Amino acid sequence: MKIGLQIPDFTSAAGPARLGADLATVARTADQGGFEFLAVMDHFFQIGVIGPPEREMLEAYTTLGYLAACTSRAKLLTLVTGTVYRYPGILGKIVTTLDVLSGGRAWLGIGAAWNEEESRGLGIPFPPVPERFERLEETLRICLQMWRGDESPYHGEHYQLERPLNSPQALTRPHPPILIGGGGEKKTLRLVARYADACNLFPGPDLARKLDVLREHCAAEGRDYDQITKTCYFSFDVGDKGEKTGEIIDQLGRLAELGFQAAIGNVANVWQVTPVEVIASEVIPAVASL
Repeated sequence: MKIGLQIPDFTSAAGPARLGADLATVARTADQGGFEFLAVMDHFFQIGVIGPPEREMLEAYTTLGYLAACTSRAKLLTLVTGTVYRYPGILGKIVTTLDVLSGGRAWLGIGAAWNEEESRGLGIPFPPVPERFERLEETLRICLQMWRGDESPYHGEHYQLERPLNSPQALTRPHPPILIGGGGEKKTLRLVARYADACNLFPGPDLARKLDVLREHCAAEGRDYDQITKTCYFSFDVGDKGEKTGEIIDQLGRLAELGFQAAIGNVANVWQVTPVEVIASEVIPAVASL
């Protein structure tokens, strides 16, 4: 079982003036402590489950570029990119750039997008759900074509690229791993089976069924189910002094029994850094063999 840190909230007691330094400290601690992933949300406004939209929110790929410079080993990704937030050719270039500058550590985390408020607020077109999934699939095809080095024109329903040139090419071969987030059984998990190297599901009583549905889609697509890395979003709360560490290890063990290979999520009181250190010293070694 691999552990990943996602930072969803950039509001800290020290304020924006210290945010860069504080973020670097958290990232370096996680990187040196054995966290497999460092992730951020792809939102422009804060989301409701965390706080009001006015709370501090950093742009995802600028932040990942900064984290690339602060770290040396952890994989870098969004949980997850909203497919309508960037043109596919530009997104392919962005992830390629991150991969090159990080020494081959970029992943493309992507989903169909859901936050209409921030899209409307910043003037981003936000089509209905069916069209967003169509655009998601076209985006996946375009990125894969660019990473193959295929510069032939792409003419889809929603996107037309005359020359999808990608130079320099990504360091990760055959391409940066693709993680698709979401548990939609008819569309999202089908796209995982068809295109993705990993999935990311939210915890809940239906996790086992979601994996069964993914297995069925893999069979229909002729894809080896075991080739897909199963990740689950997870909230790490080890307590002020690590008193909840055992509980966290037990929960991760249950995820591993279901077939999950990684848990990626937020850490309570992350800006205090100590919880990250506790996870590094106590949780990561305990779950490494699961």
